[in-house]
Amino acid sequence: MVRPREFDEEQALDAAMQIFWEKGFEATSLSDLTSKMGIQRPSIYAAFGDKKQLFEAALRKYTQSHAARVRTKLQSRSSVKEAFYLFFTGVVAEEYEGDSNRGCFCVNTMVELAPHDEKFEVLTREHQMYLSAVFQEAIERGIRSGELEATLDARALAHTMVSLLIGITVMMKSRPARSFVDQAVATLLLLLDGK
Repeated sequence: MVRPREFDEEQALDAAMQIFWEKGFEATSLSDLTSKMGIQRPSIYAAFGDKKQLFEAALRKYTQSHAARVRTKLQSRSSVKEAFYLFFTGVVAEEYEGDSNRGCFCVNTMVELAPHDEKFEVLTREHQMYLSAVFQEAIERGIRSGELEATLDARALAHTMVSLLIGITVMMKSRPARSFVDQAVATLLLLLDGK
């Protein structure tokens, strides 16, 4: 008879996600994981597999929750322009006003692992495409409502927004002048006016 697990897998996965997010894949040791997750190595292996499989599970959990949060933020306002303004300015504010400089777990993975590991190249690209679809959906809603110009290319604009979001997230690691980032966001949002 299989013994039931004596720990909460979701809590353990959340803990693993936090340490991977903070330190990255390579810099996170198994000791870091056991300490943060509060379980021993055999339990990690039994529940999640090896370190790479655990990292993949943590990344998948992050991308699902991140995508859901982005969609909720963009749907929370009747004005698409306001929703995008609040979303992008919120990303910037969180990076400048937050206690940590972790950035986006998925973007960090894109930089650290995607160039060397096909699985993570695919996973991070899928998240980019999903975010692009969420952005496109919001832009198309604005076009249908008449808030945005019917001539806007929703798909191209969504791709541009994802590119800027990734760029901002990576750039924040070097703490550029706030005005530099604010100007980039303001210019991007002008595209919603068809400018």
